[in-house]
Amino acid sequence: MAAESAKRVAIIGRPNVGKSTLFNRLAGKKLALVHDLPGVTRDRREAPAALGDLRFTIIDTAGLDDGEKGSLTQRMRSQTIAALDDADAILFLVDAKAGLTAADRDFAQLLRRRGRKVILIANKAEGRDADSDAFFALGLGEPIALSAEHGDGLSALYDALAPLIPDDDAEPAEEDAPPELADRPLLLAVIGRPNVGKSTLVNRLLGSERMLTGPEAGITRDAIAIDWQFRGRKIRFFDTAVLRRRPRVTEKLEQLAVDDTREAVRFAEVCVLVVDATQLLEKQDLTIAREIAEEGRAIVLAINKWDLVADKREKLKDLRDALEHGVTQLAGITAVTLSAKTGAGVDKLMPAVLESYEVWNRRIPTPQLNRWLEEAQARNPPPLVSGRRLRLRYMTQANIRPPTFALFASKPGDLPESYRRYLTNQLRTSFDLPGVPIRMMLRKGKNPYEEKRG
Repeated sequence: MAAESAKRVAIIGRPNVGKSTLFNRLAGKKLALVHDLPGVTRDRREAPAALGDLRFTIIDTAGLDDGEKGSLTQRMRSQTIAALDDADAILFLVDAKAGLTAADRDFAQLLRRRGRKVILIANKAEGRDADSDAFFALGLGEPIALSAEHGDGLSALYDALAPLIPDDDAEPAEEDAPPELADRPLLLAVIGRPNVGKSTLVNRLLGSERMLTGPEAGITRDAIAIDWQFRGRKIRFFDTAVLRRRPRVTEKLEQLAVDDTREAVRFAEVCVLVVDATQLLEKQDLTIAREIAEEGRAIVLAINKWDLVADKREKLKDLRDALEHGVTQLAGITAVTLSAKTGAGVDKLMPAVLESYEVWNRRIPTPQLNRWLEEAQARNPPPLVSGRRLRLRYMTQANIRPPTFALFASKPGDLPESYRRYLTNQLRTSFDLPGVPIRMMLRKGKNPYEEKRG
């Protein structure tokens, strides 16, 4: 009888046994936060994984600690149980240096009840003090001695996993797929300060309690990637931690979370900035918006908790004005009012995301740009420099994602910033480029097509 194919492999174990370190090792990159502080991982995280020629999805989980009903600990446990039920095989990590604990026994008992294939791994087995023999008492077979940090023992892990993933069922690594066959997802990051409802919004869009949520500020620490589809279009969500450094927990851990979020923004194509409709835009909201704009990402403003606002028209005007004055690069930003808790207005968000993505990728033909440039100068001529009018000779779109333009001038260094802003605003209005950063590069030189026309 052929072995059952294990496409989804979950890593579980008590806090600080090295689950996230092994996750990063199998994923081939640093995706999960790793820190000596127990309980860093709260949500479950997934990634494509490879071990030799084996290909599968690896799932990192929080612990299985008990907690009071409704507590953060209990909600974390529910996320881990959901990962176990969704997995085909379990990598159960124990700490070879710490030895067998009562918590390990409780975990083993739970795993036997779930009826999943379990591979027992004695992690941190690189030292002389490590002893994996004691773990035979768990009744889960012979433990694999492994060091996730140093990569020792992976061959033994391969031997244990190989029967579960037949060769003819193995999938090629994502990076090995020919570009023309790749149906690449739109990369979407959900950004915002603590407790504005980012994870609740993601759960509402997905239609399931995929992300850990609750009243506590800053629950999400990792930038969690989730694959999804909207109207047949592949989407990869990144639900992120907040983009600031906070003194709680440990300074090092918070910096890791901030770095993880910034990395998600750098890889994203569209960012949804979630703000709280019941509060004015704070300095932190504007700082996040500026970072998104500086990275050149398309942005959609999601105004959450809209059901709690009395004067909706005035509130919408105040929020848009505050954002556009605080971040001039985002004039005309698309704002979607919604309630992640009730679902009202959430259906408008993804169409706005796709529209913003289209604007971000828009290319304007060079002849249109230069006709527009002549008209813009006629309406508002460039300033005088040393008694002579500054000449703007030619313009072309150098790039997309975001729209980037090269402007050739007689003395580019003398063009005032105010006139550059004038041209940028006119570009945005004339060619319908709302809510995306527009970059304009000044170049000295002649119109490259002047001689061809002569």
